[in-house]
Amino acid sequence: MSRLRTLPKARDRISFLYFEHCRIEQDDRAIAIFKDKSKFFVPCAAISTLLLGPGTSITHAAIKTLADNVCEVQWVGQDLTRFYASGRSGASNARRLIHQATLWADPIQRLAVVRRMYTFRFDEPLSEDLTLQQIRGLEGVRVRTMYQRWSKETGVEWKGRNYKQENWDDANPINQALSIANTCLYAVCQAALNSVGYSPALGFIHTGKPLSFVYDVADMYKAETTIPAAFEAAAETYFDLDRVVRRKCRDRFNDYRLMHRLVQDIDKVLSFGHEDEAEPICFLWDDVLESVEGGKNWSDKEG
Repeated sequence: MSRLRTLPKARDRISFLYFEHCRIEQDDRAIAIFKDKSKFFVPCAAISTLLLGPGTSITHAAIKTLADNVCEVQWVGQDLTRFYASGRSGASNARRLIHQATLWADPIQRLAVVRRMYTFRFDEPLSEDLTLQQIRGLEGVRVRTMYQRWSKETGVEWKGRNYKQENWDDANPINQALSIANTCLYAVCQAALNSVGYSPALGFIHTGKPLSFVYDVADMYKAETTIPAAFEAAAETYFDLDRVVRRKCRDRFNDYRLMHRLVQDIDKVLSFGHEDEAEPICFLWDDVLESVEGGKNWSDKEG
């Protein structure tokens, strides 16, 4: 396995590479992509995440080479509108996860993150005098106004968000379209968060769900992506709504450069720095000193 300091820094790699309907094999320290009658070579150390869409097959040797070069592999739906599973090397960088957990576990720092997440959604800065309850109220007004605006622009009747998973057929087309669009957005957010080491479960606003942090992040982008895509799809057709919504989401995500912006925005919201990556130092937790040096024999030290 390559040592971390010999690999390109994460910011110097191609973030995400997506393939579908192809076969992937190992070729020296690269992978070879066989699609139709063409063959493409991809240096494993040059990418951070390989996204495998429908119709792909990959060899064990190719997976090993990707793991040796600390490249995550994710199995996703067509155009990344679904997220199924991910596999990462044991050498994957855990700095973001540790940073996220530290903020999440500290009530003061967690509240600061929550305020920054809400501020991200507004065009103007929020007053520092506002309580969290007041900010949630303003957010509710903003979302309600947004729904009404898109209803007026598209001509789609809007009577409010009303959807229950167990009663899918009872929801009107616009509520179905919004649910479909949000599912696509959640897949993109989960793929991005997994690829850089954040935990999808450690949410700051949402809590108690395996994808709590995914919901936090997705809410930051619904105004520019899923809400307009859903209203446009509902205005265009009632039949084959799922396909139309996914197509419009794909176009919105591409136009907004969502995958490119998402990790940068989350790093900024969580105040995560980009210090030079180095071999991780292992510490031992201590109930008095918080942590002590690992990798050494403490038998001759006084307790």
